[in-house]
Amino acid sequence: MDVTIKKQLQKTACNIRMGVLTGTYHAKSGHPGGSLSISDLLTYLYFAKMHVDPQNPDMDDRDRLVLSKGHTAPALYAALAERGFFSKDELTHLRHIGALLQGHPCIHIPGVDMSSGSLGQGISAACGMALAGKLKSAPYHVYTILGDGEIEEGQVWEAAMFAAHYGLDNLTAIVDNNGLQIDGKITEVCSPEPIDEKFRAFGWHVILMDAHDFDDIERAFNEAETIVGKPVAIIQKSTKGKGVSFMENQVSWHGAAPNKEQYEQAMAEIQQQLAELEA
Repeated sequence: MDVTIKKQLQKTACNIRMGVLTGTYHAKSGHPGGSLSISDLLTYLYFAKMHVDPQNPDMDDRDRLVLSKGHTAPALYAALAERGFFSKDELTHLRHIGALLQGHPCIHIPGVDMSSGSLGQGISAACGMALAGKLKSAPYHVYTILGDGEIEEGQVWEAAMFAAHYGLDNLTAIVDNNGLQIDGKITEVCSPEPIDEKFRAFGWHVILMDAHDFDDIERAFNEAETIVGKPVAIIQKSTKGKGVSFMENQVSWHGAAPNKEQYEQAMAEIQQQLAELEA
């Protein structure tokens, strides 16, 4: 990847992470850990990969994204705000009564393609979108992001079987493999591993990816574009709470929000990362 482009993506990811922190701090609730682990992925999708237009969010030929792990909506909202779908000021009203941005993605929000939140259902909706695109010979691509704890849901594997059966090569599912879910380590709660072998067994092309390395992210998505006749599963190895020292790899930040002192420390850490990129 071009060095200048990569640096810009890294700076954008910092802004998205600050948006996650801002939203969850002002909401006094939310899911910062899993939101931070997908911030680089959302940066790449919305600023380097997906065909979208903030001025025309419902255009027919847009690429679609379904956040199947809907509790990480703070990251999606921060990315959409950064991309210009709505004002960043909305982030400070996250989860407030009557506000635009609620705890899970809602389809009435500009840039949101599917209401989601009940784990396991988002990938099914993505399959439907992809099949519709196939039937209409539409040019759009469908992306869906799942949690590694979420794939313990049986509905995920019904959808996986469906996607392979119908040859949905216009569908890419990204599994955020940070190893933690609300009750602890995925390997101890109800292990879905080996994740890559399971998707292969269901007829998907599988790609492994470093979730926080933009060169590797680009490599993975470039490979995905070459696959014909089957859906693609990208298993991204990530760090829950990435970018904030005291949140990284801590399951307690699955559903907790930072207090004032923690918020200020976390923002200072991200701002320092941003300053180093701008130096």
